Amino acid sequence: MSHVGVGPRAVMRSVAFLTAGVLAVPALAGCTSEDPAGKPLAGQDVAAAARASVSDGGTLRWAVDSVPDTLNAFQSDADATTTRVAQAVLPSMYRMDETGSPVRNPDYLESAEVVDTEPKQVVVYKLNQQAVWSDGREIGAADFAAQWRALSGKDSAYWTARNAGYDRIEKVERGANDLEVKVTFSRPYADWKALFTPLYPKDVTGTPDAFNDGARRALKVSAGPFAVKKVDTKGDQVVLTGNPRWWGEPAKLDEIVLRAVPRDERVSELVAGKLDLAEIDPETADEVTLAAGPRNPATGTPLMGPGGTPAAGPQGRSAAQALRSWAIANGSDEEAAEEEVLAREERREAEAKARRRQQALSGFELRKSLEPAYTQLALNGAEGPLADERVRRAVARALDREKLAEAVLKPLGLPAEPVGSHLALSGQPAYADGSGALGEQNAKEARALLADAGWVPGGPVKKKDGEEAAGAEKDKDENKDEDKKDEEKSEGGDDGTYIVGEDDKNKDDKNKDGKNDDGADRESGEKHSSGKNTAQGGAPGAYAPKGTAAPAGAAAAPLAKDGKALTLRFVLPSGPGSETLRTVADRITDMLKEIGIGTRITKVPDESYFKDHIAAGEYDLALYSWPASAFPATDARPIYAKPVPAADGSLNVAQNYTRVGTDQVDQLFDRALATLDQKEARDLLRKADSRIWAAAGSVPLYQRPQLTAARKNLANAGAFGFGTPVYEDMGFLKKGAQGSRPTAPSSASSSPSSSS
Repeated sequence: MSHVGVGPRAVMRSVAFLTAGVLAVPALAGCTSEDPAGKPLAGQDVAAAARASVSDGGTLRWAVDSVPDTLNAFQSDADATTTRVAQAVLPSMYRMDETGSPVRNPDYLESAEVVDTEPKQVVVYKLNQQAVWSDGREIGAADFAAQWRALSGKDSAYWTARNAGYDRIEKVERGANDLEVKVTFSRPYADWKALFTPLYPKDVTGTPDAFNDGARRALKVSAGPFAVKKVDTKGDQVVLTGNPRWWGEPAKLDEIVLRAVPRDERVSELVAGKLDLAEIDPETADEVTLAAGPRNPATGTPLMGPGGTPAAGPQGRSAAQALRSWAIANGSDEEAAEEEVLAREERREAEAKARRRQQALSGFELRKSLEPAYTQLALNGAEGPLADERVRRAVARALDREKLAEAVLKPLGLPAEPVGSHLALSGQPAYADGSGALGEQNAKEARALLADAGWVPGGPVKKKDGEEAAGAEKDKDENKDEDKKDEEKSEGGDDGTYIVGEDDKNKDDKNKDGKNDDGADRESGEKHSSGKNTAQGGAPGAYAPKGTAAPAGAAAAPLAKDGKALTLRFVLPSGPGSETLRTVADRITDMLKEIGIGTRITKVPDESYFKDHIAAGEYDLALYSWPASAFPATDARPIYAKPVPAADGSLNVAQNYTRVGTDQVDQLFDRALATLDQKEARDLLRKADSRIWAAAGSVPLYQRPQLTAARKNLANAGAFGFGTPVYEDMGFLKKGAQGSRPTAPSSASSSPSSSS
């Protein structure tokens, strides 16, 4: 979430507190026979091919965001690359299918089932009899027991990021034979399939020292189709090689090299032939699509050049010399003629460079889907105007989520439907559109909520000593200091802060080219940041320059209360991967202005965005992403649970960055976690989601785009969507073979909706 907010399952996800008040929430179950889960909005795009069509051997060079600080996925500094390595080299009892649901992994598990529920829940795992660690030892109960003890939370010497699920286990023991593992729970646990994936050998989890330090830079023992050959921090890469003791289908590739390449450098690395697979930004996606398209048979260049202009043909030096001679003959002095020749030469060289670049990219194709993650607008309910639930609900009701989704996804050719759940995405079993608990976009009702909260249009704004009219509870000097800090942190010394909605003088302002300020700028898609989740990602958008006039069409005068204007601080990342977020933020500010809410947009460096602003609560509005888990009762609960007072008197919010939560939501999660009836659990989760919507602490907007440049002959890799990659099937196609690709991501879904 890096998609800000998006990280591996193993890293603890956040708690979130929601003040729902006494709101009528519609029931979700029993009103319709149609499955509200629907279908995934987009499937995988991986050039699927049968193993017989894939060559043996070769090296896959795969761009990642970083070389991981640890290979232990259960430590707090694990990142997306840690997860990718673990998927390739370690056992997983369950993997995700194309709908984001867990399915048994037969390479490790012959069966797993709940054999008792009374007096306690007991699960028996029957392991694949061929499953062995790379040192030849059988995978067995000792490994399960060591991992349980390390992650149970009972021994603080283990530096674990999370204990969810493992803290409910009472004991792990050998079953009827060496291939059986019997796990007894002290409390019922619905998400038991989430456990022991990945599974580490007891060499890693058996002692605190081994757990804390032994698996940070190396995994001496593994049990996947690949093994870790080396973690090269100087070379910014992790090298995986085939595991000779692997008992499943043999890996087609000899090696996978995970190279840390910044996103803004990936297109250059693709052009240089140094990468085979890379997640890319929308601009690069356009370039890859163009280069892979129809070509001029005479010149070999694309029929259309960048930006849709005809591709230029070669320009010879003789033409430049002829131009010089003609210019001199027709009265131009030699210096002017020379300048014209140089300008023509520069253009010719630029065109030649562009042709070489397009030629290099012609060996790649764009593979696209939607990530199992969504971008949301977060509303900080800890203090200021948004501490009032009515104001939060007004903000949420002002948003046209369909237009925001279309702005990001439609230009990319991806299904542009707004996300209707905080806990799952379309196609996942727990999905249902719970947004009806909040209500549809309605500016009139939003204004009524604000009026009820005491915010009146056109009211006088008084700036008293020690007061700031931006809604923050800080004095003027503190705000100046904070602004100065933001400015110093921002690139170029100008923090780009501007306020929308406080000055309505120029309602008919237009840009110099005659277009309205909210004119047809093309939206980009989102990019991940370093996987520390930056909840894994940035997003698109562009800042208006400082001093830009508010867009035309504002429908309401600015609101004020007690001499303070209703202006919300909208904090955004400033890095090159965050253009989409900033574009979305600009659109949101326009929508809020229509109901009289002003926004003070401040961009901050990517490295401080999450830690110093989102986690610290230094914002009113923010955009970041969350992954959609197959186990929402476990993984989503800490995001939406009510914060609790810490021993020192502070409020322990963990990662509940909106600081909004209710006891009722917590109780629904707890009940869902404790029932083994899957239908009942889904109904409870959907009710919890409705109440989260009603509290308006966060507003899901759109599923994140997943754009990948892949070498055309690379099979079974690309935009994976919900599915877990099958590493042993990846490889390069044999001559003449072709992978199967969707003509376009499926937009079919059953339009899930909440029922009343």
